[in-house]
Amino acid sequence: MRPLPTKDLFLHPPRLPLIAPSILSADFARLGEECRAVLAVGADLLHVDVMDGHFAPNLSMGPAICAAARRACPDAFLDVHLMVTDPAFFLKPFAAAGADHCTLHVEAVEDPRPFADAARALGLSAGLAFNPQTPAARVLPFVEAFDLILCMSVVPGFSGQRFMPQVLAQCAAIKPHLRQDQRLEIDGGIAPDTARDARAAGCDVLVAATAIYGRPDYRAAIAALRTA
Repeated sequence: MRPLPTKDLFLHPPRLPLIAPSILSADFARLGEECRAVLAVGADLLHVDVMDGHFAPNLSMGPAICAAARRACPDAFLDVHLMVTDPAFFLKPFAAAGADHCTLHVEAVEDPRPFADAARALGLSAGLAFNPQTPAARVLPFVEAFDLILCMSVVPGFSGQRFMPQVLAQCAAIKPHLRQDQRLEIDGGIAPDTARDARAAGCDVLVAATAIYGRPDYRAAIAALRTA
């Protein structure tokens, strides 16, 4: 099994917030170059959005894209977000493709804890995501079992959507239940103004797609998010 030299960066980071560009908005014709470019100018990890066309109304990246990102960036932390109806099915393929972390959705399963156990058996860290309409109370019973909780601030499916501010209360409700070695990630509509609100609500990993890849200067875009 490939060692995970960057795992401590994710769970015990030297700086917060961590900035995670979503490669869903990268130029796929230049994927390796796009991944290297954001890491070279300050990104902390890469976010890989996986959609199966069922759980989320879009069909996106599979293990082959994850493997391509791994080949291009051997030392990067690859944060895989499984927006799929059968997340356990995808664990082994993404582990084999070089993922460091996999997040499933609480809406996809009755009890997400076996997923966390299976992920760790494969050498991965594990995350639990929830959609904007899902109450924090649905997530809280399982927080202890995961390394990361991901709050979706848009309805999963497409990048470029408008941030939904009502999720900030959900983030603030979850944050007090997290240990120091657990992260609270937010994904959807993150830009400098919404990043400021997300940080105030306790989020310490910011996923951004068009706010980074839609800008001509990746360094400036990442710096604006980190200092918002």
